[in-house]
Amino acid sequence: MPRRVFYSFHYAADNWRLWQIRKMGAIEGQHIVHAGEWEQIERKPEGVKRWIDAEMNGKSCVVVLIGAQTSTRPWVDYEIRKGWDAGKGVLGVHIHGLKDVSGYVSPKGASPFAAIGLKSGKRLSEFVPILDPVGIDSKEIYAAIEAHLPAWIDYAVKVRQDISRAA
Repeated sequence: MPRRVFYSFHYAADNWRLWQIRKMGAIEGQHIVHAGEWEQIERKPEGVKRWIDAEMNGKSCVVVLIGAQTSTRPWVDYEIRKGWDAGKGVLGVHIHGLKDVSGYVSPKGASPFAAIGLKSGKRLSEFVPILDPVGIDSKEIYAAIEAHLPAWIDYAVKVRQDISRAA
């Protein structure tokens, strides 16, 4: 049975990379909207927030696909905080080595978790696993993600459950 996750990513820069990961089939993610649909969502008051909240419902993990600009995106920050506060697993996966629609790879992005403080005074980056798939080219990196993403998600969910139990 596919794992149900919410993908958080920088749409303009990384949507092609997301589609590559979704094609793997082992992970069931939220409905990904196209540019026209997204414009409709953005036009409504609180539209983006409502869409995120609805799509995150029923998911066990937030998978943050970390590209070059992901850490600067306000909706990514909202998605991470929403998932963590709801007790969901949170996982970061570097995707800079995957080719985009034009065949380019991007620079490695910064952790979007480092700027998020918790009530305990610690940073979210102390708890969230960030994985950097290994490979010499986009094909090998894709293969590494395909082979390991389900286990990485299970691990992130377990980490979050362990933290919730300890609190």
